[in-house]
Amino acid sequence: MTAKRLRIAAVIAISLIFILAWMFPILWSFLNSLKTDKDVLAYPPKVLFTPTLEAYRDVLFGSASILPNLVSSFIISIGTTVITMLLAVPAAYALARLRFPGKRFAGFYVLATQMLPPVGIIIPYFLVLRGIGWIDTYQGIILIYLSFSLPFAIWLLVSYFEDIPFEMEEAAYLDGASRLRTLWRIIIPQVRGGISVTVVFVFLNAWNEFLFAVVLSGNTVRPVTVAMYNFISVEQTLWTKLAAVSVLAMLPVILLGIFAQKHIVKGLTVGAVKGGGRR
Repeated sequence: MTAKRLRIAAVIAISLIFILAWMFPILWSFLNSLKTDKDVLAYPPKVLFTPTLEAYRDVLFGSASILPNLVSSFIISIGTTVITMLLAVPAAYALARLRFPGKRFAGFYVLATQMLPPVGIIIPYFLVLRGIGWIDTYQGIILIYLSFSLPFAIWLLVSYFEDIPFEMEEAAYLDGASRLRTLWRIIIPQVRGGISVTVVFVFLNAWNEFLFAVVLSGNTVRPVTVAMYNFISVEQTLWTKLAAVSVLAMLPVILLGIFAQKHIVKGLTVGAVKGGGRR
């Protein structure tokens, strides 16, 4: 019994260490966003201080407001997510359930696109968008985001479609349902958890993306991940404002994780349970 308790205590201690290591940067950014410029530069760092919302007022309503950048991030992330899911669901269903020439090559292509280093393809992307006049536009950035979010979504959804028994489709066909109606009425409700997981990951990837955004955006379309660097210069770094922007940028992601937690857990466990049953 003593050895068992020691193992449990060790697991709890290690888990707490990982949780604290994950939470510390978020908590530190939040605390710095409530400090003044004098307090944030104090050494040793001040733990007890008088909180102020001055940094949030400056970044939201001041001359360097990030509200347009937050709007740009929402438009890009939502647009990328919607288009990705509209294309990924039927594509993943086709790869998982249908037989057609080139199926193996298509599956390999989807997997191979996840192995390409972004640095190696960003220059060709820039040249293509510049050639068609889509630099610093929503459609240009969303198009580029689709090039890596769509293969990722297809690769993630295929496993969920493969876990659906073929007997469910055959029963629907015997009742006179078409393939499209079967997909909409029978298959999609069964993989709703997997679709929710994919939606969350696609949105997060689009929201947090920086490398493509900093090269392909400009003054018209500038996501919040790029706008953060407005507060960093050679002369100084405005730490309080930078911390406030980082907190505001994390807030939608945190809220999405909280509201979608149930679907994420369900979607991540359904495939494992079904896979275990099949083995």
